[in-house]
Amino acid sequence: MFLGIEIGGTKLQLGVGTGDGPPLVAMERRDVDRAKGAASIRDQILEAGRSLLSRFPVQGVGYGFGGPVNSATGRVITSHQVAGWTDFPIVEWTREAFGLPVRLGNDCDVAALAEATYGAGRGSGTVFYITVGTGIGGGLVIDGKLQGAGRMAIAEIGHLRPGPLADDSHHTVESLAAGPGIEAAARALLTGEKQHPLIVNGAFHASDVSIQWPDKAPTDKASADTEDLLSRCLGNVEQLTGKMVAQSAANGNLIALAALHQMHVTLGWAIGQMVTLLSPHVVVIGGGVSLMGNELFFEPLRNQVRRFVFPPLADSVRIVPAELDEEVVVHGAVALAAQAR
Repeated sequence: MFLGIEIGGTKLQLGVGTGDGPPLVAMERRDVDRAKGAASIRDQILEAGRSLLSRFPVQGVGYGFGGPVNSATGRVITSHQVAGWTDFPIVEWTREAFGLPVRLGNDCDVAALAEATYGAGRGSGTVFYITVGTGIGGGLVIDGKLQGAGRMAIAEIGHLRPGPLADDSHHTVESLAAGPGIEAAARALLTGEKQHPLIVNGAFHASDVSIQWPDKAPTDKASADTEDLLSRCLGNVEQLTGKMVAQSAANGNLIALAALHQMHVTLGWAIGQMVTLLSPHVVVIGGGVSLMGNELFFEPLRNQVRRFVFPPLADSVRIVPAELDEEVVVHGAVALAAQAR
């Protein structure tokens, strides 16, 4: 058996698995108190880890860390959410604490390994995994092997600059297509604020007649759609969430649909470039934004990928939802540890 550990900015999960796929044999969850820093999380790992090791014959440990890591040296590069992780030798620390072999990966990378090994990408040669939530991350698995060991980063699709005008490092696919980008687009459409500098007519410097934009809608419809969104956030547009936008879009709200369209175009462009370069067999997408489902997320996204991809590859890749839900990083960490046996 193997111990998989997920370290995030808000949660810590430790699970024991056989290395042969779901379900996990046991799972321990802890809340992360950011104010107490990394030392507090390490104390939680020791407490929960020792409890699990006392109950199960664990042979190795795998990590999925929520931030950049150097898997070759076994060190965390940094955490953007919790202080105290910068250049921390997490593999050596864990080996000394538990007396077991330890492997380290970024959380999105090991999630990719999990989906490729046990989930929606199983049986496929090349799998590209994307998580779309408050941020956008990616991972690449080829013939069952996670790519990018020893590199600072790999498959960071969310940090692509969408086009040659994106000369600011903050103007990324993530800034437009992750949850906060959807929320910002909806607020801008509601209030008339300045939108993201890469957005022209709501469509990422690209004409697209597949949606009727709110400013071209009949006045009564535009007014009703505005009132619908404002009522959901109780009149405070700063409190408008991606979930509210999705609910409105499902009811045909054109402002909400326009905000989602920005996401579809931007992420579809990014996936189209990635497919053109890597030609994966399957693209697996998880994360909270993808839970909008087929009509609001996957079908419009597939249409945009076809719009931007190298045409001969348009029918060569499947774009499918992830299967392993909130335990995906732990499953990936278990898989990572199992590969070392």
